[in-house]
Amino acid sequence: MDTAAIDLFCGIGGLSLGLEKAGVSVVAGIDLDSKCKYSYETNIGADFICKDISKIDGKELVSQYWPNLDDIRILVGCAPCQPFSTHSNKNKNRKYSQKWFLINEFKRLIEETSPTIVSMENVPNLSHQEIFIEFVSFLKSKNYFVSFSNVYCPDYGIPQRRRRLVLFASKLGNIQIIPKTHTKENYVSLRTAIGFLPPIKAGEVCQSDPLHRAANLSELNLRRIRASKPNGTWLDWDEPLRLKCHKAATGKTYKSIYGRLSWDDPSSTITTQFYNAGTGRFVHPIQDRALTIREAAILQTFPLNFKFYKNEEDIQLKPMGIHIGNAVPVDLGKVIGQSILAHLEGYYGRRL
Repeated sequence: MDTAAIDLFCGIGGLSLGLEKAGVSVVAGIDLDSKCKYSYETNIGADFICKDISKIDGKELVSQYWPNLDDIRILVGCAPCQPFSTHSNKNKNRKYSQKWFLINEFKRLIEETSPTIVSMENVPNLSHQEIFIEFVSFLKSKNYFVSFSNVYCPDYGIPQRRRRLVLFASKLGNIQIIPKTHTKENYVSLRTAIGFLPPIKAGEVCQSDPLHRAANLSELNLRRIRASKPNGTWLDWDEPLRLKCHKAATGKTYKSIYGRLSWDDPSSTITTQFYNAGTGRFVHPIQDRALTIREAAILQTFPLNFKFYKNEEDIQLKPMGIHIGNAVPVDLGKVIGQSILAHLEGYYGRRL
């Protein structure tokens, strides 16, 4: 008896790699972005199915990847979460976003493949939405035991203040996420995570690591960054450095832009624009620049030997920002895998 997981919306494979690190075998990943294929297949060693999930036939998945009736079928995924994210400026239009319906495609594939275990990772705000409530009701109607919780990533040794909704469903019995591994007293700090990397300036690329590269900055933005204090806000700046939007009533709530991180704390949540200092608190604690690709990858707990590119000319800030920012942190994927294996061990009385 073996585990066999299929990862929906797999991207470059953060969740899949975490499952593999835990000991769960991943047989395939599905994503519409063909640019993820190299990283996924090279690092995970599983098939990358480049296809719109609405065009995926569950019966074909079973025939190709779950032919052994003795295998534990595991279906996992993180449906694109922008319609539900508090960071999205499209929140007010979430009912009209096509991405909203991808959770229903997840539900359809569960019905067509009848996996033993399901896990979904997403933004915490999803738990309050009608579509999620319907998803949970659907799982229960199919005789799944369901649990979900809002996970604070530093509680599991992940060095960023990311909060995620993690759902588990099993046909075998109650399933829960494993206990927290860290407390506030021993959270992994930014210094511990990325402090070993060599210093570079804005617009530079480290000679020994092409992923350790930082976006360039205008002279004005460089002055703003230099005026930023760790965990401070633009209120620390002199008046001439402030943007027009800061003076508007709506701008006063966005105090983290051009914000500097603190060495002694986990980082802010890594988004798809971590390389852009003007999109959040992404300024290095002591260097006058935004985070590099390498730093963001480490904060997303990708190992240093993860293959993000085939050729060095493929390294570009925007597409890599999307791939890394959208990924499930590898170590959160590992926690999900460990939770699944602990559940199976409790049911079968042995480690699979």
